[in-house]
Amino acid sequence: MLLADITVWGSLMWLIDQLVEQHIREAQEKGELSNLPGEGAPLHLEDDSGVPVELRTAYRLLKNSGYLPPELEMRREALALHDLLRELNPDNEKARELSKHLTLLKIKLHQAGISTDFLHGEYSDVIHQRLQQEE
Repeated sequence: MLLADITVWGSLMWLIDQLVEQHIREAQEKGELSNLPGEGAPLHLEDDSGVPVELRTAYRLLKNSGYLPPELEMRREALALHDLLRELNPDNEKARELSKHLTLLKIKLHQAGISTDFLHGEYSDVIHQRLQQEE
């Protein structure tokens, strides 16, 4: 999905949010939402403060449908490739091919303004070596 498509969907979803809020306020004023199960119980909301207001509903819909923004999908793929490469012999042709793909993903993530530090944690090499010794 293109960024322009997401922005259009985001604007549409913002409008829908506004209409929903209006209907909720009207229902509250009429007392239609009184004495419902769970009334007064705290809501457990996710922190979406890093997502622009006009895109929150669209992102929530995509997330609930199992889709991720392209940058997060690339991050997830990079983590999976990184884990897989740790298990393969570096001289293996498939490992070299996957390593090139991981390098390309890192470049794309950097271009999107996302750090790839998550692939090189401070203790990741020490933990990996320890696990190799235990096997």
